[in-house]
Amino acid sequence: MQLKYNEAPQVSVGIMSAKEIDFVLNAAYKVNDNEAQGQQKVSLSNNHIVWNGEEYTQLSFQPCHAEANFSLHNVTIGVNFHWEQQQTQTFKGTLRLVIDGDKIVAINQLSVEDYLESVISSEMSATSSPELLKAHAVISRSWLLAQIQNRDKKTAASATSSAFVMNENEIVKWYDREDHTLFDVCADDHCQRYQGITKATSKHVAEAVQATRGLVLLSDEGICDARFSKCCGGMVEEYRYCWEDEDKPYLKVVRDHANAAVDVDLTNESNSDAWIRSNPDAFCNTHDARILSQVLNDFDQTTTDFYRWRVEYTQEEVGQLLKKKLGIDFGLITAFEPLERGKSGRISRLKIVGTKRTLVLGKELEIRRALSESHLYSSAFVVDVTERDAQGQPLRFVFIGAGWGHGVGLCQIGAAVMGEKGYPFHEILAHYYPGAEQKRLYP
Repeated sequence: MQLKYNEAPQVSVGIMSAKEIDFVLNAAYKVNDNEAQGQQKVSLSNNHIVWNGEEYTQLSFQPCHAEANFSLHNVTIGVNFHWEQQQTQTFKGTLRLVIDGDKIVAINQLSVEDYLESVISSEMSATSSPELLKAHAVISRSWLLAQIQNRDKKTAASATSSAFVMNENEIVKWYDREDHTLFDVCADDHCQRYQGITKATSKHVAEAVQATRGLVLLSDEGICDARFSKCCGGMVEEYRYCWEDEDKPYLKVVRDHANAAVDVDLTNESNSDAWIRSNPDAFCNTHDARILSQVLNDFDQTTTDFYRWRVEYTQEEVGQLLKKKLGIDFGLITAFEPLERGKSGRISRLKIVGTKRTLVLGKELEIRRALSESHLYSSAFVVDVTERDAQGQPLRFVFIGAGWGHGVGLCQIGAAVMGEKGYPFHEILAHYYPGAEQKRLYP
């Protein structure tokens, strides 16, 4: 595994796919030894990309100068989330167009450091504290370089190992990034939210990226796969409860508190029940709008109850939801029984009991998808039956939950609070990635 570079490597980012793509070259670009500029359109015909009346198997638009940029229309952001929307987005670097099945894929190729400036601005506000911005620069760079270096290995592994268990009694899936074979990462939350230069990056973001240039987290396994989520809910989760059944030494359970020692076993059902129903002190337990605005963009700020939350369903609503999401008619739902919880209290295996069908569902994201029109905030929840009919069948379920996201690695809201409290970025990283080494890979 390469652990030294002479200069910042390049990253290829999948932006969008469609049968037709409209875009604007906002400056001169080279394509097939010619120059192009202005409004452009490509379409798919006979398994070829049609541009200006000519057919191509692929196209590459190279910028004629470093500051040149292009704009893509109808880019979908927040795919499958409650705030999904389309935007026109602008990007620096090279635009590549390739065919994938019956669609054209738009890929942006650029320097890792340029990519990071956009990611950090897209993931959080440029008004964030300098230490939070530096910490996020390091983990975003680490995660990205880990994906680039492991892409071939992951693709090979995905051909021989299953990312799901599916039979009549059990559906256990986990979702990762082995499906990206045409590019290193995608531009949406599935990887890291990337919007190019659509949102102007402030000098503070540029300074944070420059101050940490080339700096990554390392473990004995190589560059750390530095995961992060919005809010851990007071306890950071371990990798194995959200993805493969394997341990990563730097993605371990951590109490999100100045005293990071774990003082409660949340794999125990009674302990997790009490924890989720309580309001424990934690870095991420904050309602400070100024701090939250550092992490949550405008469309994220509509969510205010992330640390502890509550969702209610009638018997009819939850039955219809499960039928829609899983294609299964459970009959009347009689119980939701946690079979396994991770160390943050997140459920990784949930038994859904119905009068017609019983099914075990996992892991955390599959549970969240099945129990919400978009995504349940997290799988750290307990379920109360608040109303029953004359025969004792449940009529109303109340889900009481903790946290927002998978909870593995850095907790963005917790890290924002740490930055405000004066913790330097290297201590923030040491808190969320215990045992990881911080090292610079290129000048």
